[in-house]
Amino acid sequence: MRLNAYQSSRLYKERIKAYHDKKLLKRSFESGQLVLLFNSRLKLFPGKLKSRWSGPSVVKQVKPYGAIEIEDAKTQRSWMVNGQRLKHYKGGEVEKLISVIKLKD
Repeated sequence: MRLNAYQSSRLYKERIKAYHDKKLLKRSFESGQLVLLFNSRLKLFPGKLKSRWSGPSVVKQVKPYGAIEIEDAKTQRSWMVNGQRLKHYKGGEVEKLISVIKLKD
């Protein structure tokens, strides 16, 4: 009975792993591409409407094993990030809307 439980568990894990691996997207980056960087630390600050994606930044160099060196276009500062934190930038200027509502008593 225990052997059946182990075998069922192993089969279940294999099927779930295959399902999740099928959902993964392969992203390949090249030097000179524009990318957006995911800011995971922004979760600490309040505000539902803040975007967690910053950028666009330029890919400076692609290292092996998923490490990518990016450079900020405005400040010319470069740093290394994990490739899983990046996504391709497909657009022009990012719109930032600000609205102020003044309330009176």
